[in-house]
Amino acid sequence: MKYYLGIDIGTFESKGVLVDADGVVVASASKPHKMLVPQAGWAEHRAREDWWGDFTHISRKLLKDSQVPAAAIRAIGTSAIGPCMLPVDSNGEPLMNGVLYGVDNRAAAEISELTSSIGEAVVLDQCGNALSSQSVGPKILWLKRNHPELFARTSKILTATSYLVHQLTGRFVVDHYTASSSAPFYMVNERCWSDALAKDIIQAGLMPDLAWSTDIAGAVTSKAAAETGLAAGTPVIVGTIDAAAEALSVGVLESGDMMIMYGSTIFIIMITAQRVRDARLWYAPWLFPHQHAAMSGLATSGTLSHWFRDQFARDLDPASAIPLLAAEAALSAPGANGLVLLPYFSGERTPIYDTRAKGMLFGLNLTHTRGDIYRALLEGIAYGTNHIFETYLEAGQNPHNILGVGGGTKNKVWAQATSDVTGRTQIIRSNTIGASYGDAFLAALAVGDAQPADIKAWNPIASEFTANAENAGLYQRRYKIYRDLYKNTGELMHQLDD
Repeated sequence: MKYYLGIDIGTFESKGVLVDADGVVVASASKPHKMLVPQAGWAEHRAREDWWGDFTHISRKLLKDSQVPAAAIRAIGTSAIGPCMLPVDSNGEPLMNGVLYGVDNRAAAEISELTSSIGEAVVLDQCGNALSSQSVGPKILWLKRNHPELFARTSKILTATSYLVHQLTGRFVVDHYTASSSAPFYMVNERCWSDALAKDIIQAGLMPDLAWSTDIAGAVTSKAAAETGLAAGTPVIVGTIDAAAEALSVGVLESGDMMIMYGSTIFIIMITAQRVRDARLWYAPWLFPHQHAAMSGLATSGTLSHWFRDQFARDLDPASAIPLLAAEAALSAPGANGLVLLPYFSGERTPIYDTRAKGMLFGLNLTHTRGDIYRALLEGIAYGTNHIFETYLEAGQNPHNILGVGGGTKNKVWAQATSDVTGRTQIIRSNTIGASYGDAFLAALAVGDAQPADIKAWNPIASEFTANAENAGLYQRRYKIYRDLYKNTGELMHQLDD
């Protein structure tokens, strides 16, 4: 028998699967960890404890639970949250906590400064993406300015995935899809590193080698084998960011295919025939040569649901609180009895890109229940998702197939509200494990045991969410209020920081 190991490191939890040659999951495991918030607007993980610690725990548990011999694993795929910024020394040892993706807003001043000094049009043309909290480059500049002693010791700047691959193989390497988030250092047209746009920040040599996701990065070292239980010499692929692996796991393969990932954030990927040039959308070479991707994302989604549970559902068992809250929300009518929520609790990414935006709950009265408020939270995320959909249409991109994935698809109130607000059908496949399943499939691709189209047989369609036409008018009116709330209060939000 042939097996493929996939492990993904998420914002709050890591997940792993061991999959056979038919795509059947023979074992799965997970391990929670915390997102550290040292101060408002920051978000961090401990690389050794949270990333590598989770990986070793999960790999050992999968081998134990499945009783599959480690030598039977044909290849290993891994993914992680991204893009992150982790400085390491020459031995690959972390010099600080890993700085997370767009939920971390610490480099707002550096974003503004680099955009001004380089020019927004130049950055967009050469790097494919406007500078934002999603960009690694400004966070490197923040590191250099605020921790010069650490920067002086930095040998490489890694992401979460490239850190795991180094731990497994000893090689510093990153895939093109992930690298594209490292503006202003990654040149999308040449697909190479360059310090031409920002010579005074970092030399290109401090970035990892570039490769494609299904390239073999190396083999499991004897040291890594001792820590993980895996067999030394097992091939390890370059891997990618979690969202890309998750998209592949549900069959996002062709131009016009779009994924909505219901996770800690809403993240959307659409495969396009050509590079999309729009400052509101992120661009990346896709996982395979000659394909392109246009991405977008909200800053808080599942994270906001966790926050609500922890603050307002302390009477419930944390393990079952979210389904119980969803049941309460289902008792609230569509429109949440007149409540509208802005989900900008960590600023916002696509399409407003305002790190100083604030969350808001509008329309409260003494009749409202916890279920009403939780429904408003879910609908607020759906409104934000619709705002992103409108942005794709304005950029000339209309998705043909929309595939939902992630734990949030099990929250039927959330997923149905998303279809009702957007007016779009969402396809749900039978396996919604997500990125770790995609990692295993990428591993099978890398060693020639599968072709891309095989994912449809690995993971067939199970159900759909279709828009309820009876709710269309109500949600259109509520959505207009949602949009107007930010237009009318954005400057007031900024004043709260003064």
